[in-house]
Amino acid sequence: MDFALLHPDPDDAGWLRPVSPSAALAQRLHPIEREIQERRRHSVELVDSFEPFMDISAQDPPTTHAITVLEGSTRINAAIDVATAECRTEVLTVQPGGGRSEDILSKGLERGKAVVDRGVSIRTLYQHTVRHHQGTFAYAERLASGVEIRTLEELVERMLIFDQTVAFIPAKDDRTAALELRHPGLISYLTRVFEQLWQRATPLLEEIQYDPTPAGISGVQRSIAQLLVEGHVDDSIARRLGMNVRTCRAHIAKLNATLGSNSRAQLGYLIALSGILDSDS
Repeated sequence: MDFALLHPDPDDAGWLRPVSPSAALAQRLHPIEREIQERRRHSVELVDSFEPFMDISAQDPPTTHAITVLEGSTRINAAIDVATAECRTEVLTVQPGGGRSEDILSKGLERGKAVVDRGVSIRTLYQHTVRHHQGTFAYAERLASGVEIRTLEELVERMLIFDQTVAFIPAKDDRTAALELRHPGLISYLTRVFEQLWQRATPLLEEIQYDPTPAGISGVQRSIAQLLVEGHVDDSIARRLGMNVRTCRAHIAKLNATLGSNSRAQLGYLIALSGILDSDS
């Protein structure tokens, strides 16, 4: 009965008549084959519908994560370690701020030596304030064979570029998040920014050539004066010039004494009057 090999006798309701096995099989197979044919037809329609999109994607290069957000120092350092291990030609780094702690320099030395020992070159930009930090000079001497260090008064935020294929920049001011960039256009743009800064920078072991200023005002104080006139507060000036706030305020105090100022408002007026910011002074 399950295979439909028997069916009720129309002449005698109490009896069952046998059915030819081939006929019973055909009867069972017919709806299955019809379903199979319908599915095949549907699959052909799907292939035809997707074919134009497949042709388009076949022409595109393999997709990569152009921008990846890295949260937390553990994940950031892990990604940088991977990029460092895969680097084969050159590392470009921008490191704003003053001198680093012994622990940071020690870790940087370990990572730097691993890179330099593979024949990879490193170019690093610091701010002028590291010139007063002995630890930075010791770090440079330990990596002298494969590392070039130059300094500028002001720098953009921290940046690392490996082989011009992957870059890392901060995503938050407190540096608890970073962006890992792999888009060729972004990498090319950041590399050009680095090269422009590099051309303006002074090698670490060369003396900085400041423009002449009135007697008693240093090049650093002139830079602070410029930022004061632009309206920056002490914290902002210190951060931009890579020094601590106490040092910044000491320079401002010297500016006050040199120009004879008794207030911040008067100092701005006297800076403008003194001509120390004139390009030809």
